[in-house]
Amino acid sequence: MSAALAERLRALARAEPNLMRALHAARQLGLQNWCIAAGAVRNPVWDRLFGCTSPTADVDLVYFDATDTDPQRDRALQAELRAMAPEWDWEVVNQAGVHHWYEASYGGVLPPYRSLDDALARWPETATAVGLRLEPDDRLTVLAPLGLQDLFDGVLRHNPAGGSVAQFQQRLVDKRFLQRWPGLRMPRDGAAQGCR
Repeated sequence: MSAALAERLRALARAEPNLMRALHAARQLGLQNWCIAAGAVRNPVWDRLFGCTSPTADVDLVYFDATDTDPQRDRALQAELRAMAPEWDWEVVNQAGVHHWYEASYGGVLPPYRSLDDALARWPETATAVGLRLEPDDRLTVLAPLGLQDLFDGVLRHNPAGGSVAQFQQRLVDKRFLQRWPGLRMPRDGAAQGCR
C-alpha cells in the first residue's frame, strides 16, 4: 500500500465529520481487531473525487475474533452502536464467522478467513476492500490489502477473489455505482464487459 495514498485517506477521513463520529462510536465498543469499511470509507473518497454529495446512511463495522463467532454477539454490538449513534444504519459482522452463513446467503462454500486483512482482500471490488480504525491514541490505521490506487483513481474493478463476475455485475445494479459516480472507470477486462 502506498504510504502517500494512506496519508491522503487519513486526511480525507479527518475532514469528514460524519466518518469521524462513526469511528469514535465504533472505538467505544473496545474491540481489538476492527475497522469501519466498505461504503462508509469508499463513498466519501469518490464524492470528493467526483464533486458529488451522496451521504452514506449505512456504516459497516467489521472485526475479527475467532474465539466468539456467535451471530448474537454481532447483533448485540449493532444494537449498542445504534443506541450510541442512531443516525446510521449499522451493520456489524465478525469476519471470523462469515463462512458459517455465506453458503445460505450467496451459494458456494467460503473457506474461513484467517484475519481481518484476509477478509477484506476477498471483498467484491478492490476499491471497497478498504477500512479505517481509530486507535486509542487517535491515530487512524488504514487497512487496504488490495491497495488504495483503484479507490483514488476512481476505478471500479472486480476482485476475482471476491466472488463471481455475475455477483459483481449484480452489485453494479444494486449499489448503483455508475449512476452515483458517473466518472468511475471500469477496466476493459472480462469482469467489466457488458456493464457500461
